[in-house]
Amino acid sequence: MIGLFDSGHGGLTVFRALTRRFPGSRFLYLGDHENAPYGDRSSAEIIELTRTGVECLFDQGCRLVILACNTATAVACRTLQQNWLPHAGRPGCNILGVVAPMVEAATQTPWAVTTPQYPQKYNADVVAVFATTRTVHSDVYTEEILKRCPKAGVMQQACPDLAGAIERGESDDVLNALVESYVRELVAAAHPRIPHWAILGCTHYPLVEMHFRRHLPDATRLLSQPEVVADSLEDYLTRHPHYLTEDHEGLEARLLTTGDAEEVARTVKPFWSDAMAFRTIS
Repeated sequence: MIGLFDSGHGGLTVFRALTRRFPGSRFLYLGDHENAPYGDRSSAEIIELTRTGVECLFDQGCRLVILACNTATAVACRTLQQNWLPHAGRPGCNILGVVAPMVEAATQTPWAVTTPQYPQKYNADVVAVFATTRTVHSDVYTEEILKRCPKAGVMQQACPDLAGAIERGESDDVLNALVESYVRELVAAAHPRIPHWAILGCTHYPLVEMHFRRHLPDATRLLSQPEVVADSLEDYLTRHPHYLTEDHEGLEARLLTTGDAEEVARTVKPFWSDAMAFRTIS
């Protein structure tokens, strides 16, 4: 069973893509709604809350957990992988994040390659990153892209109001106006260059992908996390097939929350209008 952890329910966009891509596998989603949002928390708090969520999913029987949250990935993923997991007494378990697949796609370089290689070391593409303020401040996308493509240009644009507006179910006109303002600001800062790639670095943003596509230059290639992560996981599971078990007993995906299940069900409608029921877990 594969687990997905998020601070709330933005990660459901990734969860849905994975359940469609791997219909014969079991998935378990955990949203830490009780402690959301993570954006205003310290790094130490984010690491501890993420560790607790991952451990909960391991306890539920998941051997592979994906951090379906850019903030948790940017702040906690490496620390948990390198400093916690080797000493956690969880043999055979692993943690992945949603940043690595996006960096791989934008740089056309495997994550394991952390030094410039030919021809990527001569790649001068401009990469636009749209993300939450906390993810932008972490600089994780800039650092990881430039490790592999040092001549590339990385333009980051914080979108502080967008995820909240999506969760509140704001009208399409409001969402379109927000996206337009963020795209306009980044394109103006990049002028006269035009972004070759645009990364939607928040799992909420696929829900307004059409607005990003409308306002970005036609030549800009858009990278949206659900499908990119699904492609990356498919490749990963080809190399690590023991994580992909065909289990036809209790095959239905399950949704867990640390918050009030009924309240979460009401607010999750913009992400998944016919979502299955959440269950509260302590």
